[in-house]
Order: sequence, then C-alpha cells, then structure tokens
Amino acid sequence: MLLRTLFTASILFSYTIHAEDANLTARDRAASTVSSGWQAVFSAFPDPTKSAPMPAPDDVASWQKIHDMMEKVSLKGIEKRLASYGVDVKKEELGGVNVYVVRPDTTAKLAHKVIVYTHGGAYTMLSAASTLECAALVAENCGVSVISVDYTNPPKAKWKAVINEVVSVYRALLKEGYKGKDIVLFGDSAGGALATATILKLRSLQMPLPSGLVLWSPWADITQTGDSYMTLKEAEPRFIYERVLKPSADAYADPKEQKNPYVSPVYAHYDRAFPPVLIQGGTREIFLSNFVRLYQAMDQAGVDVKLDLYEGMPHVFQTLLPTSAESRTALKKMAKFVTASLRL
Repeated sequence: MLLRTLFTASILFSYTIHAEDANLTARDRAASTVSSGWQAVFSAFPDPTKSAPMPAPDDVASWQKIHDMMEKVSLKGIEKRLASYGVDVKKEELGGVNVYVVRPDTTAKLAHKVIVYTHGGAYTMLSAASTLECAALVAENCGVSVISVDYTNPPKAKWKAVINEVVSVYRALLKEGYKGKDIVLFGDSAGGALATATILKLRSLQMPLPSGLVLWSPWADITQTGDSYMTLKEAEPRFIYERVLKPSADAYADPKEQKNPYVSPVYAHYDRAFPPVLIQGGTREIFLSNFVRLYQAMDQAGVDVKLDLYEGMPHVFQTLLPTSAESRTALKKMAKFVTASLRL
C-alpha cells in the first residue's frame, strides 16, 4: 500500500517521481519522536512546491484527465494487493449510486452491521475503486463490511449533488432493513468532511442517524482558515494549499459557498442530535486546525467526540504505513469505537 500511495501522490502533486535532495528539508524530515520506517515515507514524498498547475474550476475535461491518470496508476496490481487482506469485494448499486462492498472473513455473523465509507482525494480525484485498499484495511481491522461510495468527482458534480449521492446510499440501506444503529459513517480527508456533511443532511431530513462517525484527517474547512495553515506551511510534507487544494475546493463549491456548513462542517451547529465521533489526525498536517476546530465545535455543543492526535504523523497516515506503531494504535482505537457504536 505504501508504494502505491506514494506513487499516486507523485501524480497528484508532480506527475513524476523524482529523487529527493540529499539535504533533507523540514518537509521531508520525519520527527525523531516517531517510530521507525517513517523517514523513508517522508523522504519519498514528492516536493509539493513543484506540483504542476491544476485546471480551472470549471474545466471538466482537464480535471477528468488528471483523475484518469491517477486511476490508471492506483488500480495497477490492486487485485493482488487486495488478496493480502482476505476480503471479498463486489461492485453493486445502492440508491442509484455505484458502491463497492468489502466484506471481511468475519462478516457472516455481522450481516446487518456496516461501515459506509466516503473516500478522500480533495473531492476531485480518486474513486471508490482506487481507494479499495483503505476500505479493505478498515474492514479487516474492524471485522465489519465496508460500503465505499463511488460519488461523482467535481467539477462534474458540485457539493449538493455529491452529498445527495451519499444520502441516497444511506436511504437505500434503510430500505433494505438496516437501522441507524447498524451503520457507522467513515471518511478520510475530503471524505471526512463529506461524511460529516451527510449526517448534517440526514438530520435536516429527519432521517435516522448512524450510530457513529469516524474521521481520518478531515478537510473540515476547505478555505485556508486556521493557525496550522500558517505555522505548518513549510513543514507540511504533502500539500501546498494554493497549488492543489484551492483549485479543488473551487471545483467542489463556489468560493462564496465554501463556508456553508455542508461544505465546511466546522461552521455547523452541533447542539442538536449528533452521533458519537472519533477524529484522528497527525501533528504534521496543515489540516491540524481543522481537527481542533471541528472537535471544539462538537465538544462545546455536547457531542460525544474524541480527538485522537498522533505525534509527527502526516495526512491520513493510517494508510501510508499500516504496520507502524502509530497506524496500528489508530486502527485499534477505531475498531474499539466501531465495536462500541455498533454494539458488537
């Protein structure tokens, strides 16, 4: 998974893999306080300051070209990699939306418990297919089936349509006999904000809410707002906001809509019904302020929420080096949260 992720990242930020300079910078130097193996990960990240320009927000054809290039790389050899997880993967349709259902070997006794996953990729990139390894990792560690939603990537669809696709999948599960207590929502990066927005939408529709929400490095504010966007700007190993994130944000939502709570959930009100939440992230992310602000908004409103931070970890670290001590701990905590939420 590590090599595939890093190679995909090279396309996202540079389109080519290049050798790093012998003199490590703040971006590609792992903290001395993290477990072994992470220096190789940091050194392998492409230099985000050298990324190619991204398309205009409404240039559908150019965004599609980048998306297709990433998919081609990410999907190469994925069947072989998935085989190591011992999961069954099937493409299905729920509520008119394509999904991938990832079932671990232990699912037989948990047929009516499920995790609904909304993948990351700055909304504009990646898919349910190219992020199957993340879904498999979670299914294996939690012992619960994962339904990964293959939502439409912007700019082909904007935020309202994307949220509605996830709601359609959720509604279809309810029609199949699942209850809210049988479902946990999970999202990483942009998918973390999308999962949170989905619950806000379900609440406004007065639909049954899921039993829990797990967020990995949620992009909870797609504007460049928060202290860590400044303090970690030179240390963040993967992102330059202006180069990739800002164009993607504009493709997802018009700038005047980007502080809408459904787009950037840090601005939502959580003083009404909301399920328990687990937020996980690292201290080497420009999104760090997003995690803290989202946690504070939820905690101060009385939501049962836990902020679980990891020293020196980069964005969505759980999938970058799953065998590391940090990733194993995070996955164990997620499994415990899912078990409690679903009352397994």
